[in-house]
Amino acid sequence: MKNLLLILALALTFSSVQAQEKAARKLPAAEIKTLDGKVINTSTLNNNGKPVIISFWATWCKPCITELINIADKYEQWQKETGVKLIAISIDDARNSIKVSPFVKGKGWDYDVYLDQNQDLKRAMNVNNVPHVFLLNGNMEIVWQHNSYAEGSEDHLFELVKKVAAGEQISATE
Repeated sequence: MKNLLLILALALTFSSVQAQEKAARKLPAAEIKTLDGKVINTSTLNNNGKPVIISFWATWCKPCITELINIADKYEQWQKETGVKLIAISIDDARNSIKVSPFVKGKGWDYDVYLDQNQDLKRAMNVNNVPHVFLLNGNMEIVWQHNSYAEGSEDHLFELVKKVAAGEQISATE
């Protein structure tokens, strides 16, 4: 009888932890700014049920810029195939954030770009360094993330985007 109670307690604990982990995988709510200074809450971000890529970056981060440039070359095709939206979140502080808009315009990036000057979203998503990329499904749930950048890793990201767009489950280790 004691063993049965122990097994039941462990099962309840495990299912409770799983439920908490699933709830924690939703995009956290935090205030960020548009490039023109308007404050928005991340809870309002969506892509009408299609995948979203969130890329944390900074103007001083060379690997971040390389990654976003390489994605920019393919982004239009990615959108046509999957409907994916890329949201680039700059973690430049208030001093450097004035450089972000001219920088983005100079690169010709067709992404939604926001400023996380106080790094509230960065902290809420446990981002320690950039570049840090998250892939969200159409319900704005984080299904995959990757830290750092190596040439060509955007191709792997797109393979995952296609799976998510098709409704397939992916593992966090893919």
